[in-house]
Amino acid sequence: MPSTVSISTNPAIWVLSEPDEDNMNGTTSRAWRNGKADWKMHLLSIFSLSVAFVCLASALLVVSNLDRVRQRWSRVGRTTVYLRDNADPAQVQELREAINRTAGVRTVRYVSPEEARRELVAESSDGALAALPAQAFSASLEVDFQEDLADADVSSIAGKIRSIPVVDGVETYARWSERLGRLLDGGVAASLLLSLVVSGAVISVVASTMRMALERRRVEVEVLQLVGATHGYVRAPFLVEGAAQGGLGAAAAVLLLALLYSIVRGRFDGELALILGVEPIFLPWHVIVAMVLGGALLGALSSAFSLRRLSCA
Repeated sequence: MPSTVSISTNPAIWVLSEPDEDNMNGTTSRAWRNGKADWKMHLLSIFSLSVAFVCLASALLVVSNLDRVRQRWSRVGRTTVYLRDNADPAQVQELREAINRTAGVRTVRYVSPEEARRELVAESSDGALAALPAQAFSASLEVDFQEDLADADVSSIAGKIRSIPVVDGVETYARWSERLGRLLDGGVAASLLLSLVVSGAVISVVASTMRMALERRRVEVEVLQLVGATHGYVRAPFLVEGAAQGGLGAAAAVLLLALLYSIVRGRFDGELALILGVEPIFLPWHVIVAMVLGGALLGALSSAFSLRRLSCA
């Protein structure tokens, strides 16, 4: 007959059996039962973690969109030559051939007002842009330079092109790419720093919650140790609860950020697309998975750290 120990307290009554192989497989069910008993404390912990994770997720969202904008501007071409509305087609063709013969120039593409309108409307879902006539857009020459051409040479060529009568203006994108690159580097550095702050918050919140849970279940833990339960058997439910808190906190932060993102995008999508030249995107799926799994792992490690006194008992 298996040995059992019955202990009665007020208001709870526990009947605890000496652990065997079957009980070892019930770690998840024991963690679920303990979590239901202390659901208010766990819910408060998850809410606190979600606030910390939403700050990190917001920073990553900004970095993801900055990187997309940088890639968009780096692909658009090094220089755009805007032509006057009354430019003679023969003069435009002559200018195009002259630029194409310039050292360091790879290709020159003529963009008509109709094509410029079509490309801009395709990149933006704003109905106001789609309603504009083709005459509202300027014809241009998209000049693509060789990759090894220095920025100083590009600026020199752009300055010479500006002096031609049929040219209304010249826009180079190297300075924008550099500025976006510096801004992106700063965003990545800020995200790394913020991840350290969030890690500290997760460790603090989960460790405190697990210590309080351990104090509430001290009698149960002592009984388990008396009947021969190993430290791993006693600690396992706490580790599962810590991992669940970290993972659920990160998942709740992603859901909250997705809700805020949908509201902002629904109100300002057209303006953002027009200014940035790209459609805003949400966090990539691999970033979301990494956040949830990282939160779960950090929660489990924090729980193990808070239970080190139990290992010494």
